[in-house]
Amino acid sequence: MSSPGRPSASTVTEHLAGTAQSWHGQINPSGPFPPEKGRYHLYIGLFCPFAHRANLVRHLKNLTELIDISIVKPYPKGDEHGWPGWQFPASNEEYSGATIDHLFGSKFLHEVYFKDDPGYKGRYSVPVLWDKQTNSIVNNESEELMRNLQTGFNSLLSDEDANVTLYPEHLRAQIDEVSTWMQRDLNTGVYKAGFAPTQEIYDENVPRVFAALNKLDKLLAANGGPYILGTHLTELDVRAYATIIRFDTIYVQHFKCNLGSIRHDYPQLNNWLGNLYWNVKGFRETTEFRHIKENYTKSHGDINPKAITPMGPWPDVEEGGYERDLRKVRVGEVRHPRVLELEGELPG
Repeated sequence: MSSPGRPSASTVTEHLAGTAQSWHGQINPSGPFPPEKGRYHLYIGLFCPFAHRANLVRHLKNLTELIDISIVKPYPKGDEHGWPGWQFPASNEEYSGATIDHLFGSKFLHEVYFKDDPGYKGRYSVPVLWDKQTNSIVNNESEELMRNLQTGFNSLLSDEDANVTLYPEHLRAQIDEVSTWMQRDLNTGVYKAGFAPTQEIYDENVPRVFAALNKLDKLLAANGGPYILGTHLTELDVRAYATIIRFDTIYVQHFKCNLGSIRHDYPQLNNWLGNLYWNVKGFRETTEFRHIKENYTKSHGDINPKAITPMGPWPDVEEGGYERDLRKVRVGEVRHPRVLELEGELPG
């Protein structure tokens, strides 16, 4: 029987999508959560690709001085039900890159959730945006935060930062179309493969991951770079980066997504990835490979029971310089028959 406050066992779908017990507040000048410097606090884990999205937008919009953060350790995660959940270090020196809970000094993230809702029985996930004034959670949905942080604080920003948008009007139809299958087949697809309880479910989901990668490699080439839709950095780049930066390091070996790798089979994506990591401010600064590697390998006892963290691949991100003329870069793909069949079904 679960202890009070423990979540019930969840399916993979629930693990990825969250529960109905979540917060959907928005930063808005006319709403209950108006933009104010120092009022809001963001809880993240550097290991989590979904929290990574929100933190990336925080950097790309130059919100780091407006929204401060606390960072949980990448492990331990808790039992099979996720209890007691993510922990904060006892000091900022205990685990490099993780921080104490700067607001409350909590030991566990679930304590923050219970401060808003003592009866909460959902997942204790990151990211979480907290309002210090009302002493409540504003939002804990990564996609909503990724979108809201692009606009919510514009009244406090310089014109240059306020004009930064990852969801420009003229590209919204394309962003929405690609986001649908990218989220389904790649961003959450690696989890569907990695947590597959049977061979059949694994076999169903792995080809979908690589169909999406095939499609993205070709989109980059067709649009001429440096970003997925061409010259404008968009939400697609943020969504894709948070998964692809973890791909060779974790998903190939830990989640058995090994029909190919980014650095070997997808030259366009590898070129794009290196450019974002080495040349675009915010991407390298929000990426911490030790947190990424140790979270997955030391939190999933059913997948990696000895909790051994592989050293490779090396280097984490290849530093070969960015080739701006994408006509000189080979277009890659994995030519597994089922991958090619599924790729042909993707729109965009």
